[in-house]
Amino acid sequence: MPSDDLPAAERNGILRDALAVGAATGAYGISFGAVGVAAGLSVLQTCLLSLLVFTGASQFALVGVIAAGGAPLSGAATALMLGTRNTLYGLRLAPALGWSGWRRAAAAHLVIDESTAMAVNREGRAAVRTGFLGTGVAVFVLWNLATFGGALAGEALGDPRAYGLDAAVGAAFLALLWPRLGVREHQVVAVLAVAVALVLVPSTAAGVPVLASAGVALLAGVLSVRRSGEPS
Repeated sequence: MPSDDLPAAERNGILRDALAVGAATGAYGISFGAVGVAAGLSVLQTCLLSLLVFTGASQFALVGVIAAGGAPLSGAATALMLGTRNTLYGLRLAPALGWSGWRRAAAAHLVIDESTAMAVNREGRAAVRTGFLGTGVAVFVLWNLATFGGALAGEALGDPRAYGLDAAVGAAFLALLWPRLGVREHQVVAVLAVAVALVLVPSTAAGVPVLASAGVALLAGVLSVRRSGEPS
């Protein structure tokens, strides 16, 4: 739980920001619920993905591969590769949060982009914990509620191909990535990943091009970390 050591005004301000982030991010879960059903998953399967995986990019990658006719294993591998960034977040957060045992294990499920961003730039352990836990819980609850609502709505519509909604999976994933393409380095990585996927599409099974393009992004991330660690 957030520490009581924080002044009430600061604590309330952090929690207010956390709720705003949770509402904005959680609302996007409606899209995931709808595209999950459009990809052929049941309402229960779609909701379990949000409940147990709980990382948007990986979830969209998984349903994207399935929607393209790929094997669930290929989709899971792609989702796992995209989720590796959360491991790096965890390495940064662990000493700042200072939890151990079951608290650390429970907190690991809330390590996402938003909770990390709301924690790492704060001064003092109490503020870090409040930012992380407030944001993580807000996004988790609202993301899962929105997923359930979106999945029910998607199921009520029937066959998504009749409305052209089968294209929503790719469109939603692109919308998720778009805000991250403001940096030149990210644009180059995206172009390379697309090029690799296009080369592999004619000769490989569905899902393999997505997996390979995720590998390009992962390799670029590793090289970037190594380069940043070199002495200038």
